[in-house]
Amino acid sequence: MPLLYDLGTRCYHLGIKLAAPFVPKAKQWVHGRKGTWDQLASVSKKVNGCIWMHAASVGEFEQGLPVLEAIKKVHPDVPIVVTFFSPSGYEARKNHPIADHVEFLPPDGRTNAERLYAMIKPRIALFVKYEFWYHHLKTLHHHNVPLFLISGTFRNDQPFFNWYGNTHRAMLSTFSHLFVQDEKSRSLLASLGKTNVTVAGDTRFDRVAEIAANDPGLAVAKAWKGDQPLLVCGSTWPADEELIVAAIGKNKLVVVPHELSETHLKQIETRSPKPLVRWSELEDSPIQSVTEILGKERSGTLLVDRMGLLARLYAYADIVYIGGGFGDGIHSVLEAVAWGKPVIFGPNHRKFVEAEALVEAGAGFEVRTSAELQKVLERLNGDPKELQAASAIASTYVQNNVGATAKIIAFILPLLVHEQINPS
Repeated sequence: MPLLYDLGTRCYHLGIKLAAPFVPKAKQWVHGRKGTWDQLASVSKKVNGCIWMHAASVGEFEQGLPVLEAIKKVHPDVPIVVTFFSPSGYEARKNHPIADHVEFLPPDGRTNAERLYAMIKPRIALFVKYEFWYHHLKTLHHHNVPLFLISGTFRNDQPFFNWYGNTHRAMLSTFSHLFVQDEKSRSLLASLGKTNVTVAGDTRFDRVAEIAANDPGLAVAKAWKGDQPLLVCGSTWPADEELIVAAIGKNKLVVVPHELSETHLKQIETRSPKPLVRWSELEDSPIQSVTEILGKERSGTLLVDRMGLLARLYAYADIVYIGGGFGDGIHSVLEAVAWGKPVIFGPNHRKFVEAEALVEAGAGFEVRTSAELQKVLERLNGDPKELQAASAIASTYVQNNVGATAKIIAFILPLLVHEQINPS
C-alpha cells in the first residue's frame, strides 16, 4: 500500500479544494469534477470496451491524438474515452470529435479507480508522457487491460530513479509497453531492469506536421499580414509582452496571449503598437476590406482573443516569438517550427529538448533583454539569406523526427483484432 503516495495525493486534493474559493483554476478543478460520475454513468453502456486515453492537458492530448486518429482509421466503430487532469485541457477539448466521451480524471484512489474501470471497461489504455497515477494504473493492470505509455520521457532526477521512488517504480511495472522519446529515457529504464521499452520518438512531430500539411488557411491572418514582415508572438505572458513592445518598434505583430482574461487583453491593447485590432472584430469583416486597409499598414498589432488558432497563425509569420521563457517554461516550439519558422524565446527553456536542439542547429534564439530581442529581429529581418537558412533548418528538424505514431500503431493495432473489437 503506497501510504506516503496516498497521503500526498489526499493532501494535494484537499489543498485544491481549500484554494478553490480564491484561485480560479482550483475552482475549475473542483467544480469540473462535481458531475463526473453522473456523466460517466450516462455514457457507460455506449463506451463500454473503449480505448481510454488519459492526458494531463491540451499539449499531451495533442501528443496522443495522432495515435487515436490512426486507430480510428482502422477501427472507426471502437469508442474512445479521453480524460484530462487539468481543467484547461478539459475545457479546450471537451467537444473534440475523436472522442465519444471526454471527462475529468477522477481523483486517484483505489475506490475511484475501480469505479471508473467498471463504468468504461477499456480494452486498451493509453497514458501520455508524464501521467502516472498509481491506483488507476494498478487497477488496469489488475484487470489485464493492455496499458501503454506514449511519448514518455524520463530524467534521472525523477522519483523512479531515486531511493524514495518505490511507488513510482511499481507504476512502471503496470505498463505492457513503454514508448519513449529518446535513447536516454530507454537507458534510464534499462537501469531499473525494464526491457519492454521502445524508442519511438515524439508523436508531437507527427501532429504538428499534419496540421501544417492540411491547414486550409486563415483568411483574416493573411489579409492582416499583407506583404509586410510579421512577428507572431505565441502564448505570451506579461513579461514577454513587455519585452516585445520595447524591442519591436514600428513593426507588424500578431499577439496570442496565453490567458485571454479581459484584464490581460486590455493591458496588451494599452501598450502594443497601433493600429490595434482584435481578431473577434475582424472575423465578420469583408476580407477585401481588411486587405486594403489593415494589410497595407506597415506596423500595428492583431490581438487574438480566440482560442485554438495559434498553431495555424504561425503559418503567416516570418519569425516567431514563443512565450513563457520568463516564467515556468516556454510553450511548445514545434507548432511554429513545423511551418519552417525560426523561433525566439526567453531563458527558461533548458528542460525542452527541442528548444535546445534548435538553438544548437541555428533555428532557435534565446533572448534575455529587449535589446537582445531587437538585435535578433534586426539580424534576421535584415538578412534574407540568414532568415531563409534558419527557416530551412526548422523545417528539416521536424521532417527528420516524424514517424513515432507509425511505430506505436504497429505495436498496438494487432491487439485490436476484429474479434476483440466486436466480441459478440
